Amino acid sequence: MTSPIQAEDLSFFSILAGSGSLTAAARELGLSTAAVSKHLSQMEARTGVALVSRTTRRMSLTPEGELYATRARRILTEMDELAQLLGGAAAAPSGLLRVNATLGFGRSHIAPAISRFVKLYPEVDVQLQLSVDPPPLSENSFDVCVRFGEAPDSRVIARLVAPNRRLLCAAPAYFADHPLPRHPQDLVQHNCIGIRQGDDGYGIWRLITGRGAAEKAEVIRVRGNLTTNDGEIAVKWALDGHGILMRAEWDIAEYLRDGRLIHVLPAYRTPDADIYAVVPQHLQTTSRVKSFVDFLILALRTEA
Repeated sequence: MTSPIQAEDLSFFSILAGSGSLTAAARELGLSTAAVSKHLSQMEARTGVALVSRTTRRMSLTPEGELYATRARRILTEMDELAQLLGGAAAAPSGLLRVNATLGFGRSHIAPAISRFVKLYPEVDVQLQLSVDPPPLSENSFDVCVRFGEAPDSRVIARLVAPNRRLLCAAPAYFADHPLPRHPQDLVQHNCIGIRQGDDGYGIWRLITGRGAAEKAEVIRVRGNLTTNDGEIAVKWALDGHGILMRAEWDIAEYLRDGRLIHVLPAYRTPDADIYAVVPQHLQTTSRVKSFVDFLILALRTEA
C-alpha cells in the first residue's frame, strides 16, 4: 500500500507553500506550472484532503495545508540535522538557505556577503529576498531574516550581527540656507525627510541625552515635503540638500567620512538599530544556517 506521505512531497510542498503561487513555485523548482499543479493534485489525492485553495491570481493554504507545510519543514530540518550528526562536524554545509533582508542594506551588505559565502560553501543554495517591510515571524518563510532592532518573538533566536545606531544628518548645502540645529526642538523649524518603513512611528523622532538615572528623552514631531519608503532614496535626497534625515549609521557612514553629510545634533542619540540575524528556534543548529550566521557576523564586523 502506498503511503499518503512521500519523501519527495515534503520538499516540494515546503517550496510551494513559501512561493505564494503555482507559477512562482514552478520557477523556483524549474518545472512547468502544469507539472507543479499535477504534483499537487497527486498529493491531495493521496492524502484525501485539499492542501491549497486556488484562485485565478494566487493560492492560499488550507488549514490542512498549513499543518502539512509546518510539519514538512520540521521534518526536513530534522533530516538535515541527522545528516550533519552522521557526517560529523567537518561536513560542509549544504541545502537550501532562504534569507530575507531590507532593500538597501540587503543590496549593499548582505548580497556581497552571500556572494563570498557561496564561494566557500558551493553546496548551499541561497535564495535572497529583499523587502521594504520584514515578513511576519509567524510565516516561517525564511531561514534567516536580517533585521534592525531586537526580535520581539520568543519563538525565534536573534543573534547580534553588528552594533548600529541611527544618526541625524544633512548636506552642507542645506545649511547654506538654514541654521544649524542646537536643540531637538529646533527640528520643528526644519525640513525633515520622512521614511515610512515597518512599524516605526512615522514623523516621530526620539532624541536621548544622559545615561542611567540621568537619561532624558525628547520626542519631536517633525515634518517635511519629502517622504519615501525607500531608505536609499531618502539618503540621496539628503545628499541633494533637501533636509535633515534620520538614518542608520551603516547607510551613511561613507558620506559622513567624506563630508558630503554632516552629523546633526551629535550630543543626542536615538534608539539603537543593532543588526540581528533572526532564526527560527528549530533551525538554529542546522549546519547551513549556523555557518551562514557565523560568516555574516565576521563579514560585517570586519567591514564596520
